[in-house]
Amino acid sequence: MEKFQSHTIHIPIYPLLLFLVNFSTLLYLISSDYVVPKNYFINCGSNENVDEVTRNFIGDENSNLFSIPKPSKTVKATNQLGNTSNLYHTARTITEQSSYGFKFNNNVNTTYLVRLHFFAFSSQPDLSTAVFDVSASGYLLMHNFTAKNSTNLPLIKEFLLTTQTEMLRIYFTPKESSFAFVNAIEVFPAPPLNFSPNQTDKVGDHYKIPSSISLQKVYRINVGGPEIEPGSDTIWRNWDSDDVYLRTKNTAKNSQFYSNKPYYQLADSAYAAPDLVYQTSKEMNPNANNESKITWSFDVNKTAAHLVRVHFCDIISLSLNTLIFNLYINGNFSTEINSLAYVTQSAAPFTIDFLVHSFDSGVMSIGIGPSNASIERNAFLNGLEILQIMDGTALVPKEDEPSKISIPIVVGSALGGLALVSVLMVGFFLYCKRRKPKTVEHSSWGHVPAYGVGSSHSRVTELTINGSPIPNLILGLKISFAELQLATKNFNSKLVIGKGGFGHVYKGTLLNGTKVAVKRSAPGSGQGFSEFQTEIMVLSKIRHRHLVSLIGYCDESSEMILVYEYMEKGTLRDHLHDPKLPRLTWKQRLEICIGAASGLNYLHKGSSGGIIHRDVKSTNILLDENHVAKVADFGLSKLSPLEDTHVSTNVKGTLGYLDPEYFRSQQLTEKSDVYSFGVVLLEVLSARPAIDTQLPREQMNLADWAMRCKKKGMIEEIVDPSMKGIINPNSLRKFSETAEKCLQEDGSSRPAMSDVIWDLEYALQLQQTSGPKELNEDSTTTVSSAFVLPNAQRLPSIGSNYERDDTIAMSADFSCLTDSQVFSQLKIDDAR
Repeated sequence: MEKFQSHTIHIPIYPLLLFLVNFSTLLYLISSDYVVPKNYFINCGSNENVDEVTRNFIGDENSNLFSIPKPSKTVKATNQLGNTSNLYHTARTITEQSSYGFKFNNNVNTTYLVRLHFFAFSSQPDLSTAVFDVSASGYLLMHNFTAKNSTNLPLIKEFLLTTQTEMLRIYFTPKESSFAFVNAIEVFPAPPLNFSPNQTDKVGDHYKIPSSISLQKVYRINVGGPEIEPGSDTIWRNWDSDDVYLRTKNTAKNSQFYSNKPYYQLADSAYAAPDLVYQTSKEMNPNANNESKITWSFDVNKTAAHLVRVHFCDIISLSLNTLIFNLYINGNFSTEINSLAYVTQSAAPFTIDFLVHSFDSGVMSIGIGPSNASIERNAFLNGLEILQIMDGTALVPKEDEPSKISIPIVVGSALGGLALVSVLMVGFFLYCKRRKPKTVEHSSWGHVPAYGVGSSHSRVTELTINGSPIPNLILGLKISFAELQLATKNFNSKLVIGKGGFGHVYKGTLLNGTKVAVKRSAPGSGQGFSEFQTEIMVLSKIRHRHLVSLIGYCDESSEMILVYEYMEKGTLRDHLHDPKLPRLTWKQRLEICIGAASGLNYLHKGSSGGIIHRDVKSTNILLDENHVAKVADFGLSKLSPLEDTHVSTNVKGTLGYLDPEYFRSQQLTEKSDVYSFGVVLLEVLSARPAIDTQLPREQMNLADWAMRCKKKGMIEEIVDPSMKGIINPNSLRKFSETAEKCLQEDGSSRPAMSDVIWDLEYALQLQQTSGPKELNEDSTTTVSSAFVLPNAQRLPSIGSNYERDDTIAMSADFSCLTDSQVFSQLKIDDAR
C-alpha cells in the first residue's frame, strides 16, 4: 500500500510579492498510534448533553472536567429554532474577562485543535450585539469579533494552537459596554505534527522553524467534488465545494474517477484529508477556448502570512510520469508538479505546503495549467487548505490556580505568624522611608494593558505573556478619550502632522499644558493591535535621552491611541529631503547620528536581553526643538534572547534599509539594526533616499551605489552638494568607513552600536578640530583641510551627551507579529 507523502517547498521570490519557505512544521502527518479523543466537547450554557456527529458535547453546567468563566450566565433561545442543532439553543454569556480552562496530561508544546461555535439566536441580551476578543496560548485569535451575520447559520472558527503548559485557557474579553458569548467549544490534541527543522528542500536555503505557532483555518476546499460535512471527516472538518471560488468556470471540469483503477488509500495520514477529497478533482476543460489555466480566487487578510496546502492524487492520467503541470500562486510564482517526484503510484495522495507572505491586494489566487514538459496537456487539483498564521503575542490575564497547602506548612505558618508579621512591618517601614517619590511610576518590562475588558472594569488587568506573570500597568499612563478630544480639538484636521495607513498623527496640548503627538489608529479598523501592544511594552518602561517618550495611551471602545512627547522639528528625513527646511550643518548631522546610535545602543544592551528595533530608518529618527535625535516607532520591535544569537521571525522592515542577511535567513539579530543604521548614515551623508526609482539603475539603491563608490575611492560623489567643501576629509573618511562597516554582508563582521558611537564621535572630533568652519557653525578652530590625520583611534569625545552605562530592566519575553501599517511613523507623509 502506498504511503502518503507530504512536502514543503521554498522558492525565493521578490520580497514584496511572495515568500515561500521550508515550513514542514505545520503538516498534519499522523502517526499510526493516534487515537481520536473524546474530550473536550462542550455544550456551553447548558446542563444537557448533545450528541452531534459522533461527538458527545457535555453541558458545561454539570461537568467538573474543566473550568468555566466566572462570572458568566447561561442564556436560552426565546423562540423555536427549527432544524438547528440543539447545540445552538443555549449559550454562555461573559461580562468580564475570564476563561474556560482545559487540563491535559500531555507534554508541553502540544498542538491542539480548537473550534469555537457561535450562533446569535434571539435572546435577552441580544447575542448579535456582542463585541469581544478571544485569545489562547499566547495568541490573539479574534479581535472585535461579532457573530452577527446574514446567513442565519452558525459561525465556526477553527484554530491550531501550541501551548507551553498542561492547562489550555481560552479567554473571552468583552469590549466596553458589551459582552462575549459562545455556544460550543471543541478542544482536543491534534494529530502529531511532522516537525523537520533540519530538512533542506530541493530549492532554497534552510530556515529555522518557530517552535510554536498558531494557525486559523480560512478555507478548506474539496476540489471537483461536493461539500464534505464533518461526519465524513475523521476529525470533524468541513470541506467546501470549490465552484464558487473559480474565476472562470468554463476552464475546468470535474474529474471522473475510474472505478477499475486502483486507489491507494492513505496508510499513515488518515487525518490529512478524507478519502473523498482524493477521489475527486478538477482538470482542464478541453473545450475552454484555449484557456491555459484554471484559477481560484480567495479573499484573505492582506497583512497576514498564510500556510497554503495543496492536495494532489493523480486519478486522471493513464500512467505514471505522463502528466506534468504547473502550479501558480498569485500569478508571481509557479512550480512544476510531477507526481513521480512524490509518490511511486499514479493514484496515491500527496501534499505540498507553501508559506505565502502578506501582500497588498487581499486576494490570493491559486492556479494550475499544463506544462510544455508534459506528454499529456492537462492539470489537476484535488484539495486546498489556506490557514492564516496568527503572528503576534496576545495579552492574557493571569489566573491564580488553587494552591495545595500541606499540613506542615499550615502548622508552621501558625507558629511563625507573629514573627513573620513583625518582620514584614519592619521591612515595610524601612522600604517606605527609603523610597523616593516619583511623579509617574511605570511597570516593569512587558507590562501592557489587556485590550478590552467588561464595562465595569478598567482594561488594565493582571496579565501574562506566554505564561509569564505580569503585574498591573500603572494607571498613570492611561489618558481618557475625552481629554484627547480636547487636546486635539476633536481631532481637528488642521492639527494633523503626519498620516499613513495606520491613521493620523495630531499635534495636541494636554490639560496640564504638555505638548504631545497623538497617534490614532483609524477608528474601528482593528489593524495594528500587535504594534499597539508592543509600543506600550517597550515605551512604558524604557527612558533614555535619545528614545522618544510615551506620555500615555487610550484604549477605550475600539480606539488605539498612543500619546508621545512632541518633537518640534519632525523627522530626520524631513530635514534631509525637504527643500523648504533649512539644511542641517555637518556638525548637526553628526550629533544626530551619535544621538540615534546612542538610543539604539541602549536598546541593544539590556541586562536581561536587548531589544531589536527592526525598523531603523530616517523617518523613525525624530528631532526636538534643539535638534536632539530620538529613535521612535517600536511597533515591530523584538526581544533578543540571551541564550541565542538570533530570533527566527517573519521578515519585517522597510525596503532599502532591510538587512539582506536577515531577509535571506529570517534570523533576526541586533546586527540587523546596525545594517539599517548604516543606510541611515549614507542617507545623512548624501541627502538622498535609500531607494530612488527616478535615478539610473546603478544608483537606485543607495547602499549598493555608495559602497561601489567607496571601493573605487570616489566616496565624494555621493556627498550632499550642500556639504561639499565643508566636510573635513578626515571626518568624511571616518564617517564613510563607519557606514561601510555597518553594511557588511556578514552580520558578525558588523560593529556593535557602541563601536559605531565611538567612530562617529571621532568623526565629530576630526570635524571640530581640523575641519573648515561651516556655515552657522559655532566652532572657532579652523585647520587646513589638506591636513590628514592617521587612522582614528578610539578616543572618547569631550562632553559626550549619551549615557554609556544605561541599562534596561526586562522580565518577560514578547513577540510581535505582523505586517500591519498601523502605528508606524509619528510624523511621515506616507505609510510604512
